[in-house]
Amino acid sequence: MAKKRTRRRSRPRRKQLSLTSAIAILIIGALVWLARDPNSNQQSTAGSSSVTTTQQQATDRSALTSSAVSAQAPTTNGQTKAQQTTVQADQLTQQTYQDRQIIAVNQNKPTFSSADLSLSRGTWQDYHALDQYNRVVQANALMQRSSMPTAKRERLYVQPTGWHNRKITINGKQDYLYNRCHLIGYQLTGQNNNPKNLMTGTRSLNDPAMTYYENAMASYLKTTNHHVRYQVTPIFVGSELVARGIHMMGQSVEDNQISFNIYIFNVQANYQINYQDGTSKAA
Repeated sequence: MAKKRTRRRSRPRRKQLSLTSAIAILIIGALVWLARDPNSNQQSTAGSSSVTTTQQQATDRSALTSSAVSAQAPTTNGQTKAQQTTVQADQLTQQTYQDRQIIAVNQNKPTFSSADLSLSRGTWQDYHALDQYNRVVQANALMQRSSMPTAKRERLYVQPTGWHNRKITINGKQDYLYNRCHLIGYQLTGQNNNPKNLMTGTRSLNDPAMTYYENAMASYLKTTNHHVRYQVTPIFVGSELVARGIHMMGQSVEDNQISFNIYIFNVQANYQINYQDGTSKAA
């Protein structure tokens, strides 16, 4: 009598084993990807980080719809980091740029006194006299919607200290290294060719960094008709003609929708600035 052959099942087992191995490999790969260092591909050399992309700038602008303005604003390397460096105002001249253009001061909390926030004088603005080196010193204001200009802005012609401009390339497009930066933006108080309100600032310091906060305050003033106390102080070292950065504080008086205390480094990716006279060279 012929023996009944038993069907071998070795091939299906191999297929099942191969499928199990593939799934295990995929799971391990996913875990490795999730555990990776998110900063591993970022450049850490000061002045050599890439410039914010158009898509990242659009994402940053959409953040203006949030309920409050904080120190987490756009930076020149496209990063918005949750762990903010925080310093004190009297330490700003000692700060060096380390791949993060905007840092928090006093844990991002404004230090205005109750007198600073008083509405007894109504809206006002004040620009400190130029110092011995002809440099801007500080600008203060208590702003409301009535403070905002209605006329079209005229062309700027004032040349602030350290004004040695040059053409550069940003995101593949021709631009200029420096802007005539208003301490208090024109859209907020209408001050334009005021030498006490203009400084030499890099393109990235002016926009997107300062512009982010200025746009947020302008939007708030237009929609609420409330008041915002604002102060901007350029930070110079010694007799240097170009500021190392600017210290900005803003606080809405009637609520806490606007509240920030930040320092913005006056730097531009891929360029080295001589702060003594404003000359520059490619990094």
